[in-house]
Amino acid sequence: MSGEAEAMVVAGILALLYRIAPTAVSQGPAGTATRNYLAEDREGGRWFVKAYPPGTDVAEERQALALGETARRAGVSVPAVRRTVSGDVIASAGGLSVSVAQYVADTQTAEGGLSDGRWAAVGEAVGRLHRVLAGHPAGPPRPVEARAVCDVARAGRRLEEFLAGWEAAPPSPGGFAAWCAQTAEQRRAALPEVAARLEKLPATLMTQVVHGDLASPNLLLRGEAVAAVIDFRPPSHRSAAWELGRIVLDPRTVLARPDEWIPGLARAVVAYRAANPRLPAEDLLAVPRVAAGYLACSVYPLSEPLNDPAAVTPALEAYGRARHEATGVLWERLDEAEAVLDDVLR
Repeated sequence: MSGEAEAMVVAGILALLYRIAPTAVSQGPAGTATRNYLAEDREGGRWFVKAYPPGTDVAEERQALALGETARRAGVSVPAVRRTVSGDVIASAGGLSVSVAQYVADTQTAEGGLSDGRWAAVGEAVGRLHRVLAGHPAGPPRPVEARAVCDVARAGRRLEEFLAGWEAAPPSPGGFAAWCAQTAEQRRAALPEVAARLEKLPATLMTQVVHGDLASPNLLLRGEAVAAVIDFRPPSHRSAAWELGRIVLDPRTVLARPDEWIPGLARAVVAYRAANPRLPAEDLLAVPRVAAGYLACSVYPLSEPLNDPAAVTPALEAYGRARHEATGVLWERLDEAEAVLDDVLR
């Protein structure tokens, strides 16, 4: 289905199943697994529409939307989901399934990096979110072995599979694919050192229901405030320290603000702790080590030129290189970051 044809189907679904009379439907910011649209109605209301591709597990997407609604009811800034005339959160018609939420205007994603008051605002927002989701019916927080959070053995297996694929079909020299293959070789060689560094993590880390995909594109900022948290994943237990580190130590933030990210991290952790005092201090102290270990054990987006060449864009290439560079920066300044966190967590 072409983009224009799909937009027409979206307009029909809005009118028929949501009682929204659209005056315009235009393509919105690209999603990882969805095609997104912005719609405006006759009253001037604006709506964000996610169109799910064929094969999407709609039941899982309903769970993800329900998780966001749980957080919203508890005061987390999550856009309100618009329900269909039958009360559902997802509508299907014309070979298309969509969900609709309030459009959050005058915002920017956190992809530009954190600075100034945003560090504390993001730390507070994530702390509040984790405090709320700790009571989710999917189960209370529970400890797991730290090696399960940063799984070096699994990373080794994935890198081996990835490199075997490149051996069967060598990439052309000089391009992003060749860089990915070379970087994967470096990652594989560094895994024993990564494992040694991760031995300094506490024996266990707390896991709980979390957002699940709290990356910079899914955090909307307005000035120095968090305007909205979007695109939840279905409820699952992950490390709270991992999720906090993933958003406050985004590679683009670390690289763009080399003199700010350590004091900024401290401000974020202090604000997080005030909002969610139940997470153990040792988990918060582990945030930079978990973040560095997670990046070192990740094959994304190194595997994309091999597994999904169509997904490779200049933006993805820049992000991949930034992830690799930021991993080195985090390791280099890890002792300094942990010393600062130790001071503020005492």
